[in-house]
Amino acid sequence: MKLILLGPPGAGKGTQAERLEKHHKLVQLSTGVMLRAERAAGTELGKAADKVMAAGQLVSDEIVIGMIAKRIEEPDCKAGFVLDGFPRTVNQATALDEMLAEKGTKIDGVIEFVVDEAALVERISGRFECAKCKAGYHDKFKQPKKPGVCDVCGSTEFTRRKDDNAETVKARLKAYREQTAPILPYYKAKGLLYPVDGMAAPDQVTKEIAGVLSRIKP
Repeated sequence: MKLILLGPPGAGKGTQAERLEKHHKLVQLSTGVMLRAERAAGTELGKAADKVMAAGQLVSDEIVIGMIAKRIEEPDCKAGFVLDGFPRTVNQATALDEMLAEKGTKIDGVIEFVVDEAALVERISGRFECAKCKAGYHDKFKQPKKPGVCDVCGSTEFTRRKDDNAETVKARLKAYREQTAPILPYYKAKGLLYPVDGMAAPDQVTKEIAGVLSRIKP
């Protein structure tokens, strides 16, 4: 089964991709991870990406599609894969479809994480974690049982991601609306779009996705 997870930053796509990999043996494909691997290995794709990035430019769709085409040929992708964070534009979506068609395959389903933007801003901007063991907490939804002390390891040091602030989150949501959300109608027209409640608890989202998978026929 070949899936795409779509939704704004902080919607929980990464968590669900990890669960799909663990429980359904679908390989989680991150274009960022693939790009770093190609560059580290010094492959032709990696060298091409290095030149583009050295010039201060974004890696082209052609290079990214090439990486995906190469990666999905590996044995661990035989049972299927989950794309998280790609495609981001209609052009990328069509290029992905064309590449897969050349390989005699296709995307089986696109899971859309539907969110309430105001609530999502609150969810992300309130996040913090233990500096030692990385246990996650939240200003409103999940404070340590003992104030200032990590429940897991007892550390008293906590950190926040620099981009987990309200203004940055709003800017990322705006970018998603303008750049990525327009591909939703593209997949809906193909009958591939399946919405799930991105604001629900992770276990509930997992159940909704399981229901989606039961309806998809690879």
